[in-house]
Amino acid sequence: MLRMVESNHRILSYARTLAPPSGWKVEVSGDTVVITATPSTLHQFNLLSLRRQFEAHRPADLMPSENTDLASPNVGKLRNPDLTYIPLSAVELGGNEVPAEQAAIAVEIVSPSNPENDLVGKVRDYPLMGIPLYLLIDPREGDITLYSEPSGSGYHQRWIGRFGDRVPIPAPFDFELATDALLRYPV
Repeated sequence: MLRMVESNHRILSYARTLAPPSGWKVEVSGDTVVITATPSTLHQFNLLSLRRQFEAHRPADLMPSENTDLASPNVGKLRNPDLTYIPLSAVELGGNEVPAEQAAIAVEIVSPSNPENDLVGKVRDYPLMGIPLYLLIDPREGDITLYSEPSGSGYHQRWIGRFGDRVPIPAPFDFELATDALLRYPV
């Protein structure tokens, strides 16, 4: 176990030294450093639609953050969700990283160039990082999945729907997310 923790810290330390070119971001999943391109305008449009609704229901002590590094050194994870809500007190930490367990939700819109990162890697990593909710939007097929109740073995609850459905977002937001305005990627 000690070797695994040391290895996790080494990989995280290495990833933190990387300076990707403009338009790219760095994440760590297990023993893999993942570098991905920034999103398209369609991706950004869908994110805006989601963010507007979350903003109308966010608790006063949370703030939205796009592309913030959520770090979990103990499990060797550094992830950068498209949208997350973190406590206002995270600002006092300074820097570019927030402890992952402080995030109220991670929202991801599947990338057409690297879907496995969102569909497999983050489904595995986010519960280990202690992130209570993971909203996964897949514009390739028009699918929506909301994961909740994390543990060390994964998320215990999963809600599955399609674009046009209303997604039941639980506390601390507690609202139904409308998805009829979301756009699919062109075929």
